[in-house]
This record gives sequence, structure tokens and C-alpha cells, in this order.
Amino acid sequence: MTARPRPAPAPAPGSYDDGTAVRARLDAAVGAVDAPDVVFALSCDGRRAVRCGGTAPPPALPRDRARYEIGSVTKTYTGLLLARLTGTGALSGNDEAVTYLDPGRRRGPAGITLTHLITHTSGLPPLPRDFHLRALPHRSTNPYAPYSAERVVRAFLRSRPRHRPGTRWRYSNFGAAVLGHALAAATATPWERLLTTHVLDPLGLTGTALAPGGPHADATGHRADGVRPTPALRIGGFAAAGAVRATPDDLLTFLEAHLRPETSPLADALREVRRPVLRRGRGRGQVHTLTWFQDATEHGPMYFHLGATSGQQVFLGFRPDTGTALAAVSTRRYRGEDTLIPTAYELLSEW
Repeated sequence: MTARPRPAPAPAPGSYDDGTAVRARLDAAVGAVDAPDVVFALSCDGRRAVRCGGTAPPPALPRDRARYEIGSVTKTYTGLLLARLTGTGALSGNDEAVTYLDPGRRRGPAGITLTHLITHTSGLPPLPRDFHLRALPHRSTNPYAPYSAERVVRAFLRSRPRHRPGTRWRYSNFGAAVLGHALAAATATPWERLLTTHVLDPLGLTGTALAPGGPHADATGHRADGVRPTPALRIGGFAAAGAVRATPDDLLTFLEAHLRPETSPLADALREVRRPVLRRGRGRGQVHTLTWFQDATEHGPMYFHLGATSGQQVFLGFRPDTGTALAAVSTRRYRGEDTLIPTAYELLSEW
């Protein structure tokens, strides 16, 4: 067992100095994570620093140029897409999903709106009832691949939410996937094209993709032992919940747009996804926006989201009060003792 490196002193909030202290702090964070490949990428007042490392030899594709699977952080992209489409008048967050997925309203759960789906208040379970049976043969590699878009929609139309929509928070990949199909049906446009046209292209995210690109473009994930590689994620009908993969630079570009929405063509949508929508948890102390978790810090709110796939992990977060954004990725399947998320969270909350 290797000792966890002692972190460098935290800089004053929002400071960058000459970059030496920043690099030292990021290097300490990279060294605190036990994974084959680790990248911490920071933007502070528009100045960037990216530091890489890991337990494996440097791969042929430089770590800071590879695309990483971001899993559930994809929901922040889908939520931004919803805000964008709502802002253009193409649809409303109060529209019921069944209106688009079964226009005749012959079946399907009533009362579940598009906003319920992205805020995890739809009453749907985390996954469809028959998901695990389908995923079982692929549970350690690509559990979502066998579950098609058509099956996701059918499962939704058969579902009976456990709770009345809008009354309880329960994290649901199922709900986010349904949202993607509802947006596609509402606009007669595939989710992938919608996201590219309304989010990726306007933000200039040329290092972001929605499907595997091969070893010349994508980082390779690893199982929990940190040694055995995992195949590239294939997401089946859950694209809107987990399909995005991106380079560290593109992740920072995405976050920087949230920090300075006034400079972006998506200004209204970026402001909308920062607006608190609900409180949850013990004492209702946890805040959820349309797409982000929001925690309080000494100087102001911090927005963040976590993601994981069968072989990779990611943390994305930003703080408007200090003009700071952080993306942290690693290529090892999540384990209870992993330090990527707590290290990244602490780093951003102290910056």
C-alpha cells in the first residue's frame, strides 16, 4: 500500500498565482488516486492547468488528449439540452412525456413531466424492472448494451411509478433515458443530433463524442483490480443518461460556459440549469438544480456531478464565486475505497 501524498497548501480562493502552486496542488491530487490513468484539469478565471499520472505506463495516446467516458455526467448535457429547447419554445418542461411517446395516450404513466425526468422526481425506479435480467450476461462489461431504445420506451409505457410524480427524489438512469427519447419524439430528431446541434456545436465541443471512437481517440477503462481492461461503453437505449465521452479540455470548455453564461450562445439555458429547483435529503439540506447538485461553500455555491461506467470515473464541478472549474477522471471501475471523488470535491470546495 502506498502512502497518500500530502496535498500542497490550498491557494487563496480564485487565485492562480504563477501556476506553480496550482500545478503542485493538482499533482498531489493526481498522486492521491490509485488508477491506471488519472487526469485533473482546472480552470481558474479562464487560465487552465492539466496534470496527468497514474499507476500504468503512459499510454500511446497522451492522457490529456484522450476522450473519457463520463457516464451519468451526461445528464448535465441532456438537462442543458432540455433548457435550450424550452427556451426556444420548441417544448415545455411541464409537458408530459407520455404525450410524445404515446400521442394517442392509450397507455403510459400520466403526470410525469420532462422536468420530473431530469430532476429524478418522476417516481420511476433507477432502472426498468427487467433490466437486470437482460444485463446479467454483460454485467461486468457492458450491461446497458442489450437494452435498446425501443425497449426503454416500452418499459416506460408499462411502468407504474411508485410515488406520485414530483413528490420524492430518487436517482433514475431510467428517467433520464426516457427524457432523451421524449425530446427526440417531440422534435422528430434523434437525441444525438439534438445534442450536437443545440449544445455541442454552439459550445465548440469538438473533442466530445457520443459513441466509442477506438483506441486512437478514447481512454481504456479497467476493472476494479486496475489491471484488466474493459471494453468501450456501449449504452443501448440509455444514451441521454450516459453516452458522452470527452477530452479534459472539452470538459473544461463545458464547465467554463457554465461559469460565464453571458459569453455563450446558450446564455439563457446555462443560467436556467444553475437555478435551484428542489431540496432533498435529511433536513432538506441538499439542493438540486435542473441538472446539478449544489452544495454551499464558505464563499458561495458549488455545482457538481459524478459519473461512472464499467471502467472509468469522473467528477465535474464549478464555482461561480471563485471563477473555478474542475474536471477529474480516472480509468478504474469504482470501488468503495476510491479517492477520486473525495479528492476532487475537496480540491474544488477549498479553491
